[in-house]
Amino acid sequence: MSSLNTMETIDPRRALDAPGQAAGLVAENVSAWFGDHKVLHRVNLEMQANQVTSLIGPSGCGKSTLLRIVAGLENPDSGSLSVRGEPPATFRDRGELGVAFQDPALLPWRTVRKNIALPLEVLGRRVGKSRQYIDELIALVGLTGFEDALPGQLSGGMRQRVAIARALVTAPSLLLLDEPFGALDQILRRTMNLELQRIWLAEKLTTMLVTHGIDEAVFLADTVVVMGANPGRIVEIVSIPFARPRHPSLLSAPEFHAICDRLSVLLHGEEKD
Repeated sequence: MSSLNTMETIDPRRALDAPGQAAGLVAENVSAWFGDHKVLHRVNLEMQANQVTSLIGPSGCGKSTLLRIVAGLENPDSGSLSVRGEPPATFRDRGELGVAFQDPALLPWRTVRKNIALPLEVLGRRVGKSRQYIDELIALVGLTGFEDALPGQLSGGMRQRVAIARALVTAPSLLLLDEPFGALDQILRRTMNLELQRIWLAEKLTTMLVTHGIDEAVFLADTVVVMGANPGRIVEIVSIPFARPRHPSLLSAPEFHAICDRLSVLLHGEEKD
């Protein structure tokens, strides 16, 4: 088990100078407004390629807004954000970006296989040529045997698995997850954390995970970005030292709880401001 002393805190003002692999995403002085309210203030962030970055923070701190900017669904009012040197919308339009939200948003009249195939249809790709890959994704998320089931025949966790497979079907380089397990009970959420780790180990995608769960952020991520509100900004960036695969026993380790406690203090302090 890694020692807590190996935990590295990165000054958010120097995040762009952090060592590591080639950047998967770079945000420089990103600010965003919603009417008269400043949602994001001068966010500087580098996400390393083939790693998981978790965003945590109080409600209203701009986590989901930042994710939507990364997805090319919104534009910053100032600053810049690029994915491997390109605008997010360009990256998205090539199908190199996969997104899964808290609501799986499956079409109730389409089977599991056809819901997963939907992004291919939107991009104008031939679904028939991807049938084997779709079946491989169904197996990857643990839904073999449910290929022809409708969403109404699936549990909440199974529907979220379909949403994750749908996010992967275009073979993206960047995966964005916005509270994907937020609506699940704690037991199922823990199970889905393990499943997501298994899927990530198979795909090794650059991943941004927005979550309110501190233990979920630490268990899944290589880096945790702590955000504060009013306006939304980065408070601290913490590197997580634990090697993968991460066994459920890690959740009981003193080193794990020490990091969670540190993040909790950061968040609590922001809430009192």
